[in-house]
Amino acid sequence: MTFIKNAIITLILGLIFSGCAAYFNQPVKQKNARIGELTPRSEILKDLPLPQEPVVVGVYNFKDQTGQYKGVDVGNTFSTAIPQGATAILLKALEDSKWFTPIERENFANLLNERNIIRTTRSDYLKNNQPNQPNLPPLLYAGILLEGGVVSYDSNILTGGMGARYFGVGGSTQYREDRITVYLRAVSTSNGRILKTVYISKTILSQAVNASLFRYVSFQRLMEAETGFTKNEPIQLALKDAIEMAVEALIIEGIEANLWSTKEGEETNQALLEAYRKEKEEDEATLLYDRKQVPRDYRNKLSVKGSLPLLMGDYSKKRFGYGYGFGYSKSISDYIDISAAGEMLSLEFGNSSSNKIFTTSLNADLYFLPYDVLSPYVYAGGGIILDANKSYEVKSKQDPTFKVQFGVGVLYAISDQIGIKFFAENNFSFTDELDYVTRGKWNDFYYNFGIGINYNFGKRKIKSSNNHN
Repeated sequence: MTFIKNAIITLILGLIFSGCAAYFNQPVKQKNARIGELTPRSEILKDLPLPQEPVVVGVYNFKDQTGQYKGVDVGNTFSTAIPQGATAILLKALEDSKWFTPIERENFANLLNERNIIRTTRSDYLKNNQPNQPNLPPLLYAGILLEGGVVSYDSNILTGGMGARYFGVGGSTQYREDRITVYLRAVSTSNGRILKTVYISKTILSQAVNASLFRYVSFQRLMEAETGFTKNEPIQLALKDAIEMAVEALIIEGIEANLWSTKEGEETNQALLEAYRKEKEEDEATLLYDRKQVPRDYRNKLSVKGSLPLLMGDYSKKRFGYGYGFGYSKSISDYIDISAAGEMLSLEFGNSSSNKIFTTSLNADLYFLPYDVLSPYVYAGGGIILDANKSYEVKSKQDPTFKVQFGVGVLYAISDQIGIKFFAENNFSFTDELDYVTRGKWNDFYYNFGIGINYNFGKRKIKSSNNHN
């Protein structure tokens, strides 16, 4: 009971300290206004190389196209889920990048009205006093229009949590993840052609952590305490981050399409493109819920493994043995492999007895998430058990004998060619003499737990897509 209590207390402290930045900076007084926070993408945008020449762009309205209202538990609300100032955020990002000269178009009517007031004032009041007053300079016109908007806001795409409570001591944590998506496109004003379109998504995390204590410390003395916090990622900062990344992506993809260039020239252009392609390739290989993807471009697989067998025979005392083996697999589809393996095992039983065997097996392997970095799988098949003892006197009477096996495992892909697998299997033999004792009505069988390393080789002629759900 002491162990369980300590484990729960450790869990509670872990939950609190995992959000220590919020927990130890709780607001206790009013705060003054401050300069707005930066996002991780803000510094990257500001540090981009200078352009050969800034591009004059106009943004009429980068708006919320979702039409979604903020969700509430009770009643109705007319507050929108997304800030309505996306145009202002985009204009700030364009200005920070130094690649664009944004011009006022959102409230263009106000600008024209003010210029008319200036002309009228000069005409009516300054004509006689300053007859040589120059005309107003012409307005800048945009070579490119930036269009698009916030196209989706998905609530509760992932929710969950965990907790524990024991004898009045407990804690829990909950989380919720939303998702915002923006599209940004550049349109040529000379011919209306869409030059580039980029698509960026950003998750928004909300967390709640609480811990409580409720117990009697003595007769008629009850102690109760609780603490916790809730942390919500600001939607405005998430939107700012997504828009800033959209501007960065538009700049680099424009370089790739020869729409513009850096001031330094081709070498800097290629460095930017290489870094962007690497990031884009990683992002495109990641599905929803941060599921990392790897291609299955290889048909063949070699593996080595080490294992810990546990014989379930006629001896009451069970002991783990040891073993090692090798195998070969052939992909017949993206989800199914046919594998053959050989393994040397030392089955331990009793106080000091053992039996060395060599096994062969042929299995069908089914991978549930073949494109994921972490892929669970199951397998089943049959094989042969051979006695590997050198002494004839201790040889099994049935040698060789057949077996069937099935197992489960998980494969972690370090790269597209190297993977680590963990597995657990059950092997049913057709003999009761693996421990040299024939007793009872059931044959001997053994569990086998292990770890292995896979090496993939032999590329497919046609590569399979890695964007699967």
